[in-house]
Amino acid sequence: QVQLVESGGGLVQAGGSLRLSCAASGSIFSIRAMGWYRQAPGKQRELVARITSGGSTNYADSVKGRFTISRDNAKNTVYLQMNSLKPEDTAVYYCNGVRDWDNYDYWGQGTQVTVSS
Repeated sequence: QVQLVESGGGLVQAGGSLRLSCAASGSIFSIRAMGWYRQAPGKQRELVARITSGGSTNYADSVKGRFTISRDNAKNTVYLQMNSLKPEDTAVYYCNGVRDWDNYDYWGQGTQVTVSS
């Protein structure tokens, strides 16, 4: 089992920045990729950014150039640096971990990000 705990959400004005953190514990050796998803009210959950165990990254088009995903292997933590935030970035952000052998998804509890105009 893997446990994921997010932190760092909050309220920020448009143009501001936030950094989300996701601390992983448990059988983390089984995780091949970590990522951030978000879900706004009335919308489906969508991938924001992902980083593999090898360090490859990919981003949603809507956040490219503004968000950066990174990982600190020594701390078993993944970060999402969010700059130039827009009101449309408002959502609950979820940390995700994908298990290596069967692509099982682990999820954190979510953290609210609200961007005011």
